[in-house]
Amino acid sequence: MADASSKVEGNADGAFFVDTECIDCDLCRQTAPDNFDRNEDEGYSFVNKQPENEEEEEACREAIEECPVDAIGEDG
Repeated sequence: MADASSKVEGNADGAFFVDTECIDCDLCRQTAPDNFDRNEDEGYSFVNKQPENEEEEEACREAIEECPVDAIGEDG
């Protein structure tokens, strides 16, 4: 389970976040490309935009379920 106290830098303010366990596997960016981006320098993903509609929210929840290291969380 993702740890809200270990959020990576760059997460947009809001419920969804990525923590420091991220291994940069690209799965979240493929699953919810409108909401996740990659920190090229450090090699991790982050939530660049919180979901703005039901479709994006569903994609973010799918990313949570599929994340192989449980680095994506929903806080709130």
